[in-house]
Formats: sequence, C-alpha cells, structure tokens
Amino acid sequence: MIPNWSLRNQLTRPARFALGVALCALLPACGFQLRGEAKLPFDTMYVAGSPVFSNQIARAIRAGSTTRVVADKKDAEVTLQITNELNERVILSLSGTTGRVREVQLRYRISYRVTDRENRELLPTTEVQLKRDLSYNDTDVLGKEQEEQLLYRDMRNDAVQQVVRRLQVARLEPAPAAKPQDR
Repeated sequence: MIPNWSLRNQLTRPARFALGVALCALLPACGFQLRGEAKLPFDTMYVAGSPVFSNQIARAIRAGSTTRVVADKKDAEVTLQITNELNERVILSLSGTTGRVREVQLRYRISYRVTDRENRELLPTTEVQLKRDLSYNDTDVLGKEQEEQLLYRDMRNDAVQQVVRRLQVARLEPAPAAKPQDR
C-alpha cells in the first residue's frame, strides 16, 4: 500500500488554520494589494460617445472613485470622448480538406480622448486593443455565437478597467506643445 503524504492528513485543524493565517500575513510582503478606489485627478466628468461603452465606463467611475459623472458637459471639469468602438472578427485558420473555419480571432478596439472645459486635450486620442482567440466548429454555431458574445463582453470589461487606470494619470493642465528639434 502506498502511503498518503498529503499535508491535509498530517496537520490538525488548528495547525492548518495557523498555516493559512501565516500565508495570508505573508501576502502583503510580496507586494500584493487590492486595487481599491481609483484616484482620478478631477472631481466631475462628462462621458460622450458609444452608448454601451459610455454607460459601462460611467458606472465603473461612479462605483470605483470619488469623481462624479455629470449629465451636462457644461458642469464637467473634463470630458471623456469615446471616439471609436469596434468589434472585429478575423479568420486565423481553415481546415485543409474542406476549407472550413477552424479558428478565429476576436478583436475589440476602443479609442478615446480627454479634454477640459476649454476643449484643450489632456489625454490625446488613445486606443485600447484587446484580442481573444476562439476555436470554431460549424456543428455548434449557436454555442460559438454565445461564447463570442461573452468574449466581447469580457474584452469590454477589460477595456473599461484599462481606461479607468489610464485616467488616473491624466493631468488637469494640457501637455505643452512639442518643440521643434534642432538639427
């Protein structure tokens, strides 16, 4: 008979609890910390553009920061303009014998810019691009369509979090114009 060497069988319940507490106490030592509240450098914001993404980013800002999302652009300190939102589907591979799609790549792109009340650019037009690969099967079209929609939703959620993190580094004064370089 082979002995069972699992740690669970060798430690008593209080010893396992103490080990768990010790591991949790060591977790901050590795630099891990919860994301916490986003500290955006402005008090009010207006979000304009694609309704689906705008609503989602406004919800994330309301829930995760002290910045208020306002309904009127005139009341906002800054404006987040969603300039472009695009879903793409690219075929990656075909089967050799029948020429049917075997794998696709889903791409989600969002472009945005941040301006102040005087329409001066605080963050220039920036693009967030996310990609996911998806195996494809003609016999399960409905299931693959649902999986595709879930992946797009997941990419949109990731993009919202990336935009919020990038908004944290925005400055309220516009960036100085680039000077011509001497040659």
